Formats: sequence, C-alpha cells, structure tokens
Amino acid sequence: MDKQSIIQYKTSFDAIASYIEGNSGKEKVEIWFARDLQPLLGYARWENFQVAINRAVESCKTQGVNVDDHFREVTKMVTLGSGATREVQDYMLTRYACYLIAQNGDPRKEQIAFAQSYFAVQTRKAELIEERLNHISRLETRERLRASEKQLSQNIYERGVDEKGFGRIRSKGDTALFGGHTTEDMKQRLGIKGTRPLADFLPTLTIAAKNLATEMTNYNVEKADLYGETSITLEHIQNNRSVREMLGKRGIKPEELPAAEDIKKLERRVAAEEKKLEKSAEKLPKL
Repeated sequence: MDKQSIIQYKTSFDAIASYIEGNSGKEKVEIWFARDLQPLLGYARWENFQVAINRAVESCKTQGVNVDDHFREVTKMVTLGSGATREVQDYMLTRYACYLIAQNGDPRKEQIAFAQSYFAVQTRKAELIEERLNHISRLETRERLRASEKQLSQNIYERGVDEKGFGRIRSKGDTALFGGHTTEDMKQRLGIKGTRPLADFLPTLTIAAKNLATEMTNYNVEKADLYGETSITLEHIQNNRSVREMLGKRGIKPEELPAAEDIKKLERRVAAEEKKLEKSAEKLPKL
C-alpha cells in the first residue's frame, strides 16, 4: 500500500472518530459508530456488516473480554429519500471493537488491511501505521511461501522425489535466483546462523520472488505432469532465473538486498502488540 493511500484512508477513519466522557469524567474515550464505519470497510449492505460485527462480538467473548466494555447497541435517526426520518440500529464501538471487526473482514481488501493496522496501532501517526502494514505484509508473504513450498513438496513426492530431493531442488532454485550464490552462501552473507531457513531473514520483495518462482513450478509440474528430480529441478531453476531476469530489468539484484528482521521475532512482536491492545484498550463508560 503506497503512502498516499495510507494518508487518504487515515484521514477518512480519523474523520468519523468521536470522543465521549469516560467513567471518571476526566478522560475521553475514543469511539466510532458502526454505521459510519460500514462504508469505509467496503460493506454496501448493513446486513452483511452486521455479520462481521457478530463475529467480532464472538471473538471478544472467546478472549474473555467483557463485550459490553467495547460494543454498545444504540439507535440512530436517518433521513429517508422522502425527507422523512426513521430510527435505525447502530453500535457504539471502541478502538478494540473496531479492531476485532476489521480482523473478521477480508484482509485481501485494501481498506480492511489498512483498518487492521489503523485500529491495532494506538496512535494516529501515519508512519507507525505504515510500519505495521509493512510488517504484516512481510508475515503474510512468508506464510504464502510456506504454503507454496509445502504444496511443491507434496507435488514432487507424488512424482518420485523424496524429502532430500526436495531440499536439493529448492537449493538449486535459490542458486538461480541469487545469481549463482547457493542457499548457504546467502545465509553466510546475511549472517544467518544454524539451521534457520534463509527465507526467515529475507526482505518482503525477495520472499515474494521466491514464492512466485515456487508457484510457477507448482503450476508447470502439474500442467506438464513432470516426473522425477531431474525434470522438476530444471523447471524450478528456469522459473527462478525468469524471476531474477524480471527483477534485473528493474535494477534489482536479490543477493544485494540487506537482511530483514528475523521473522520469528517479528511474529512475537506483532502478537505482543495485539495482546497489549486487548489489555490497554479504552472501555465504554458504564451506563
């Protein structure tokens, strides 16, 4: 997501936020109304949005959090086309409630992905929202690579290649992608110790490149019904070379990109931030 889109989304979400007096009468609690939030999250129909709200309420219960502290059913007067007004159902939501609703949406939709980070980060600084979006993007890209490599392992096992053969195929693919540098070369180059996977320390772009090559191999192995280590290795090498050539046309050499933060540390930090949101979330005042 580019910076301009982040700023536009942030402006829209900021504009519908309100403040109400907290229990002590001294602090202000930031809230959003579901009817205002609905279009920003891409829901055309209230009935569909209410499904997401109900799922969020269930998530709240599952985590042992008091629903009434974050979700409050209210009514709202709306003007009809005829000029008349009528009362409709609405919800008053805390930041934590909005976060749970976003978490129960489709993260492939840009506005949902933005909302997940916007409500998770307890600040209105665009830079921190952008940073979290980048972290989530890297985690999701790494997960896609895990899935495509698992599929490749299954595909080639059915075609006469064992686990060691899969390791050799993947290594040959790395050598093609990194311009002749082997997997071990790249681990030494990036300062990766032990048996940790190379991909856990690669930047998002390189992980995505590895995933694209692996997806191409999966597709062609199935389409051409390739069999045996030799033919599948040649296919995987060619796909990694093709991806490298594509990157090269944009002036990018994968082997020259710096190491990124250990993905395991990033996973723990994101999980801790989400737990912190749950514990420190502002609550609706008692009725």
